[in-house]
Amino acid sequence: MRAFSGAIFDVDGVLVDSPHEKAWREALRDLMETTWRDIRPYTTWSSGAFTRAVYEREVSGKPRLSGAQAALEHFGVPDDDRGSRVAEYAARKQARVEQFIEAGDFTAYPDGIRLVLDLKDAGLRLAIASSSKNATQLLHKTPIGDVRHTDRAGGPPRDTALGELFDAAVSGRDFARGKPDPEMFLTAARELGVTPNTAVVIEDAAAGIQAAKAGGMAAIGIARAGDDLLLMQAGADIVVDSLDSVDRIALSRGVLTGSESDAEP
Repeated sequence: MRAFSGAIFDVDGVLVDSPHEKAWREALRDLMETTWRDIRPYTTWSSGAFTRAVYEREVSGKPRLSGAQAALEHFGVPDDDRGSRVAEYAARKQARVEQFIEAGDFTAYPDGIRLVLDLKDAGLRLAIASSSKNATQLLHKTPIGDVRHTDRAGGPPRDTALGELFDAAVSGRDFARGKPDPEMFLTAARELGVTPNTAVVIEDAAAGIQAAKAGGMAAIGIARAGDDLLLMQAGADIVVDSLDSVDRIALSRGVLTGSESDAEP
């Protein structure tokens, strides 16, 4: 394999423990307990039914309307021909996530920041590519703080925003097809000026892994939710429980290895 020259990062679940999952869950709860009370008995929804596993399987990595539709279909929530409930749910979720971002109700993953710093230091060009329209705003509100490279001290000032470390950002654009279609990742590679076969994608969602492989890219799966097998089945080249486990030297040479959680399909 040719050495990697570009790395493309998803955001939610990879770089930040974002408020999206919480926003999807709370927005649906709000609707079910208020304006949708009359249809609640005809669905499978309950206050504890929207689990992390449901989010990862049905919603994570999808554009907002697609995620809303998938969640409502999962819980058997009926809709009309105009898709009004899908649109209402998506809008309610967006309002909630904007509140969370403004309040700083999220945290960055130190291992994600370290990988960004290390790959940038190694000379790779970096892009963010998330289905979320909030991803760029989120990263520009996320300082790197005291996180530093895994092998030495130093690096950008602690008040540097994580979003400032990237060379391109294609998050939230209105692509004709969302993940698992590779259009978003191929656009990111093109804007980085790298070819797909020299790009590696870092993802936590099966749809994102499938998109990377469909685009001819390498893919690292980060299994923060214990979904190692799901990511391997989606085609990830390696799956790790922490991005600190990714071998930086090997990656810069075009080889993907990790020191832990290399799950078997």
